[in-house]
Amino acid sequence: MLRVRDLKVGYDLFELRADFSIQTGSLVAILGPSGSGKTTLINAIAGFIQSRTGIIEWNQLALAPFSPGERPINILFQDHNLFPHLDVEKNVAIGIKPNLKLSILERKSVLETIAKVGLGELGNKQPSELSGGQKTRIALARVMVRSKPLLLLDEAFLGLGPALRLKMLDLMMEYVQKERKTLLMVTHDINDAIKLGQLVLFVDKGKVFGPMHITEFLSSTDPRFREYLGG
Repeated sequence: MLRVRDLKVGYDLFELRADFSIQTGSLVAILGPSGSGKTTLINAIAGFIQSRTGIIEWNQLALAPFSPGERPINILFQDHNLFPHLDVEKNVAIGIKPNLKLSILERKSVLETIAKVGLGELGNKQPSELSGGQKTRIALARVMVRSKPLLLLDEAFLGLGPALRLKMLDLMMEYVQKERKTLLMVTHDINDAIKLGQLVLFVDKGKVFGPMHITEFLSSTDPRFREYLGG
């Protein structure tokens, strides 16, 4: 379980406040207007921003003492974070071992995962030779070979065409549910939340509301939600 208790985090004049719990295995869409604090929330959980007050816990383990790399978290950003000097296979393999010294079984897992995202023939290509959609799929493959239980996505599929975006969502959901991962996904698209079909965290002016089921969010009469939904 992810627990965020009495959290206050921010910079300059902006402050984000959050207090919520997410059950293991949940699919959570993080929605809200631009500049409301969605990415700040993701960065706080990941450890990129230090909180002013409050506690972030995973399965009753306080995460504050741990660096981002030490936390039980996988992160996928819009910019993919691929290494330009490594080919596709190595960019995925580094998710298992940073020194790239993989066992036979580990390399097999890497190749199978690259094939699963539809790029099995591009293992020797450099990131500069890939399209934006292909880079997204490689970044997703790197996440999929790692064993960490909490997955954070920050507009990871922004800029993809509708068909490819839907395919990536399907692939990600299949992976998360099969491996019983917990997913928190920042998105600007309400259709992503509907596709996930579970929970919503709504962020507005630095305050986090929820979690609530997507049906509850869509039917709510709260003026903040209605304004965001355009109704």
